[in-house]
Amino acid sequence: MTVAHITGSARGIGKAIALRLAQDGHDIALSDLPSMSEELEKTRSEVAAHGVKTVALTGDVSDPDSVRALMTDTAEQLGSLDILVANAGIAQTKALLDVTPEEYDRLHAVNGRGIFLCYTEAARQMIKQGHGGKIIGASSIAGHKGFALLGIYSSTKFGVRALTQAAAQEWAEHGITVNAYCPGIVDTNMWVEVDRDLGAINGVGKGESMKAMAAGITLGRVSTGDDVAAYVSYLAGPDSNYMTGQSALIDGGMLFV
Repeated sequence: MTVAHITGSARGIGKAIALRLAQDGHDIALSDLPSMSEELEKTRSEVAAHGVKTVALTGDVSDPDSVRALMTDTAEQLGSLDILVANAGIAQTKALLDVTPEEYDRLHAVNGRGIFLCYTEAARQMIKQGHGGKIIGASSIAGHKGFALLGIYSSTKFGVRALTQAAAQEWAEHGITVNAYCPGIVDTNMWVEVDRDLGAINGVGKGESMKAMAAGITLGRVSTGDDVAAYVSYLAGPDSNYMTGQSALIDGGMLFV
């Protein structure tokens, strides 16, 4: 039985990924911030209903000691760490001229350093185990195109793509593949907040900003967490064994690169 750890999995895309990987038969370690403990426990119960072993852990992906504990606790409690999905992240919608240095640092601490810490601590555990593994990170459509009013967020997601490529090259000798997923507009709390903040900046009502952005989706609808989870299922499974260093768009056809 393989063990997958999904960060930021109390709700949203992370929860959808956890449920899909449990459906696929992986044992699951869930993690999120301590403030998300109640939602995390609800997700743990839903995951356990699939008949797999599951644990719920709390921690902060921007803190080195916390991330180290998350990875070692996963291996100790479930027997190994075979798949890491570094999903945790935050967004910000703000004009570049209004962004403070503190806000810049916070976004990069979670979306940049957090991915780095999760990647490297998972790799150390997998190398120690000696039988390879799969590391999967959350980039974004904003990792392929910098978006106005999402400039700092976009910069963090471009960084995830670069880190993914470098890690894939460095850890291939250990049998570790490293890939990322790049969602577009997803019907989650994060995008509700983005829509709200864009609306406030542009003076339009609730839902109008998301509607305008979604008009450019070739498949004609915004995505769900399940759409993203289906692709992560592929990355976590054996059919992707010859794929590494890639950051594929799952955006319904918004960008073509």
